[in-house]
Amino acid sequence: MNTIEKLKIIAIVGSLRKDSYNRQLAKEAGKALGNTVEFELLDYSDVPLLNQDNEYPAPDAVRRVRGIVRDSDGIWFFSPEYNHFFPGCLKNLIDWLSRPISKTEPQVLGGKPAAVSGITPGISGTGIAQDHLVTLISFLNMKVMNIPRLMIPNALQQTDQNGSLALTSSASFLEKQAQAFIQFIQNGKR
Repeated sequence: MNTIEKLKIIAIVGSLRKDSYNRQLAKEAGKALGNTVEFELLDYSDVPLLNQDNEYPAPDAVRRVRGIVRDSDGIWFFSPEYNHFFPGCLKNLIDWLSRPISKTEPQVLGGKPAAVSGITPGISGTGIAQDHLVTLISFLNMKVMNIPRLMIPNALQQTDQNGSLALTSSASFLEKQAQAFIQFIQNGKR
């Protein structure tokens, strides 16, 4: 990477709900990164369930998200915790991304730097779901930034009168994670 080119970080949100707390957290992370990087929330709402009968050629939506992930410098996951696990839609996306593109092209997650964050209305702070997610993406050979991770419990205590996320005590931790992830990606490029 030359010094003029910005890092490209893709946010993958584990909830498909348009105003989910984790989508709002991802947007706050984009603000914390500032204009030092190119930051994009990946829309994968049109990715179908993985079916090996339809794997080759991959559906258009799968080819689109694979290209975005392949061309990124890092992936930042933002996921809620559903029954002590990350959501099925996120697992489905990761399953598609973990499959070889073709007989000559490998999957697109291997070697990618990854950060993990999550927010939940409950008290767990998404820690159990994050551990499951990290186990999976480590198996897929992603380079996981384990420290710091961000687990925000009690989301309703950090919302405004309209129910939108308004980080208070967690804002500084998100900013620290954002700067740490930039450094983590840059260190991996050296």
